[in-house]
Amino acid sequence: MEFRHLGRSGLLVSEISYGNWITHGSQVEEEAANECVKAALDEGITTFDTADVYAGTRAEEVLGRALKGLRRESLEIFTKVYWPTGPGPNNRGLSRKHITESINGSLRRLQTDYVDLYQAHRFDYTTPLEETLKTFDDLVRQGKVLYVGVSEWTADQIAQALKIADDMGFDRIVSNQPQYNAIWRVIETEIVPLSEEEGVSQIVWSPIAQGVLTGKYLPGQAVPAGSRATDETGAKMIDRFMNDDVLTRVQELKPIAADLGLSMAQLAIAWVLQNPNVASAIVGASRPEQVRDNVKAAGVKLDAAVLKQIDDVLGPIIERDPAKTVSPATRP
Repeated sequence: MEFRHLGRSGLLVSEISYGNWITHGSQVEEEAANECVKAALDEGITTFDTADVYAGTRAEEVLGRALKGLRRESLEIFTKVYWPTGPGPNNRGLSRKHITESINGSLRRLQTDYVDLYQAHRFDYTTPLEETLKTFDDLVRQGKVLYVGVSEWTADQIAQALKIADDMGFDRIVSNQPQYNAIWRVIETEIVPLSEEEGVSQIVWSPIAQGVLTGKYLPGQAVPAGSRATDETGAKMIDRFMNDDVLTRVQELKPIAADLGLSMAQLAIAWVLQNPNVASAIVGASRPEQVRDNVKAAGVKLDAAVLKQIDDVLGPIIERDPAKTVSPATRP
């Protein structure tokens, strides 16, 4: 495993991190989840990403139990706040009330005194940004949070937050967590240039496009039983890729991966890690062997000729529109 700095901070994270969206507390049983976490640790992953909303807060509980008893200083634990975690109007968003209550709940479920990174899971248009950032800064002062980040914010939103932090003396954002892969490149035009200038890293989710870039979904054929595309939550996210044009072009990547001695998943993850603004690529798994396969992408270098081959194959289906990064106009 190799490690990268998170933004312009001293924190090092494993360049492949383990995330439990959809899987823990939902798609897989806890015993299997524990085996996946153990495999991640055995392979040198030290960075674990979750969120209070995953599986209705159960994902944090499962991860907390899986990591219990390990030396806390050897781990980087990330979680997030924004989406609803209860029925009330204040059980969502980025108000001082919800952030304060949510971090206390997350710490309890994760069985830890602090999280290494606390992330605003979307931008909250209904709360003053100053209020959100002041609350995050207070949590840093209290020792409950070491670093702060965001997820799926636009370049303008990140820039606003950085300016307020600088003007008010708050802790600055060190990371953004966007969807990013060889097909979905919407961060490259605006977010990455701003982040490079301001010392903000990307911690990317869906590096294998919800499994599409593994090549297991074939054009004109039914999806495999038990795959992400059959899960209610996962199917909503993967639908944008599930058309024959995308699936046919993905199949054309197989010779490229084979020539490099990589699996399709390894090629997809390695591609993401070629971007120097990416600190870590989040992988999820329902089986330990998936973790072991994915981590082999760590340290892989793809030369310019290979990157051009990938671009030539995927060109017409690559999504680059920065306007695709959106947050709900009102609290969900």
